[in-house]
Amino acid sequence: MIFDEIVNSAYRPEEYPALTAFSAEWACTRPFLGLRVLVATPIFRNTITEYRALIAGGAELYVGRASGGAGGAVMPCDEGVVKFLQENGIEVLTPQDVLEAEANDEFIDIILDCAGQFSACHPHYGFVELTRSGVQFFEKCPLPVYVADSGIVKRIETTLGTGDGYFRALEQLGYSEGPAGFEGKKLVVFGSGKVGAGIALQGVSRGCSVSTVTQVRQVSSPNFIPSLESNSVDIVDCENTTAVVELLLNADFVVTATGVKNALARPALTEALLETRAVLANMGVEDEFGEAVPESRVLNKKAPLNFILEEPTHLKYIDASLALHAALGERLLQEAMGVIPQEAACGMPRMLDVCEIPCAGPQNPPAELEQRILVTTMQNGTIGPELCGMLGFSPDAEI
Repeated sequence: MIFDEIVNSAYRPEEYPALTAFSAEWACTRPFLGLRVLVATPIFRNTITEYRALIAGGAELYVGRASGGAGGAVMPCDEGVVKFLQENGIEVLTPQDVLEAEANDEFIDIILDCAGQFSACHPHYGFVELTRSGVQFFEKCPLPVYVADSGIVKRIETTLGTGDGYFRALEQLGYSEGPAGFEGKKLVVFGSGKVGAGIALQGVSRGCSVSTVTQVRQVSSPNFIPSLESNSVDIVDCENTTAVVELLLNADFVVTATGVKNALARPALTEALLETRAVLANMGVEDEFGEAVPESRVLNKKAPLNFILEEPTHLKYIDASLALHAALGERLLQEAMGVIPQEAACGMPRMLDVCEIPCAGPQNPPAELEQRILVTTMQNGTIGPELCGMLGFSPDAEI
């Protein structure tokens, strides 16, 4: 397979145990044989593992590269990987390319999307959306849309992997130089969701004094305030402007992870952000600082800081998300054929009842599929102990 050399030279199988398992299974079952499957994740070396698994399953692979699509955001990518794909016969398509093909009666069968960039397209079987930010573009979709970010699996990437990526990016830029590293530094995190909590907890593990600014009275789900408080993170209400300004003026590092555009665009906060000596960074898709804070004042021009890295999120943290992304594509096919993967007592696939067929629009991942991926990751992956710690399980526990 064209990707074997690059994957095998960069990674060990235990860094991507879930995709390793699906690749082996799909090489035998070939669920995607003869089908056109488009994957629109950010194009980096680690996402090649998802491509490889789909090809093992018989997919005719297309890679999506969006630039200002439905969400208006430009998906980051490694141009070297894009060139490698094209040189090896893998078409890299934009949403406009797909729509033009549809006008000629050429349709993709399954779109594994990210941030809703291909939501205007019309795949035969439906979509799988990787991120929470993309769900809004599928609310009225007439096709089934599985949302990988609606379950537990995606927390591995966002809680463990993104926090790790933020600090690796700071290290690459030289902000951890000196014998103490991050020890004793004051870190202010805006947002208490998966990404914000991951950054805050990673800061605690590196010796930072961490404060999280969030909506204390109306916290959106999911939030991790209890976990943060149990790890000595100071929780500050975002409505307490005086306290937030004081934090900003005394911080060493400030990072936004609310997922809300212009979340910090209040005059008092803007003034403090322009005055503080803190290193500012964003880890969300949107510009959370607002136009009054210039791009030059924020690392990576307000784009997610970890995307300055060759591998924004280590494969060991993103493997489960990519595996779920791909496996939900198989689930769409199974449901279109009227069968689900559990076996009946006779050992034959059980037919779906009418009430079990998913309706159009966003759907949560099936619990049994997530459980399979979590168990595989805990038992066979290098991050097994970290994942068990995050979920509160022992490696041998049933979940």
